[in-house]
Amino acid sequence: MGTKHRGTAAETRALDTYIKLRRAVNAVNQRESEPMRDAGLTESQFGVLEALLHLGPLCQRELAAKVLKSAGNMTTVVDNLQRRGLVKRKREAEDRRVVTVHLTDRGEALIRDAFPGVVTALVGVFSVLTADEQKHLAALCRRLGVAES
Repeated sequence: MGTKHRGTAAETRALDTYIKLRRAVNAVNQRESEPMRDAGLTESQFGVLEALLHLGPLCQRELAAKVLKSAGNMTTVVDNLQRRGLVKRKREAEDRRVVTVHLTDRGEALIRDAFPGVVTALVGVFSVLTADEQKHLAALCRRLGVAES
């Protein structure tokens, strides 16, 4: 169902597109979050562990940028992961102001176990699109993501 707003053609088109985009994002999130929940992780926690697995140790500011979260939210996420023994913080010797977040062995085992389930869920979600359609959607999303108003 599209918008019930009766504005200009551009307004109606934009609102309809937005509604469809939000519904699609919600559907994808629902499918991808199931294996995360099965692993006992929130989307933010999964994102942090995945970033650390694939990029190596990062400071919290870098982590926040990678998983698109605020610095304040990132502190809470890392605190919770650290409490569970999945990450550890290390103060850098060269610059004591810098604290880097590292995966623990337990955190690495958890994310290595959970990651394939999320990938499988995403492959399933996007399988309704051809490879070319997926590439086109990715390009459109990139354009929207960098668009300036």
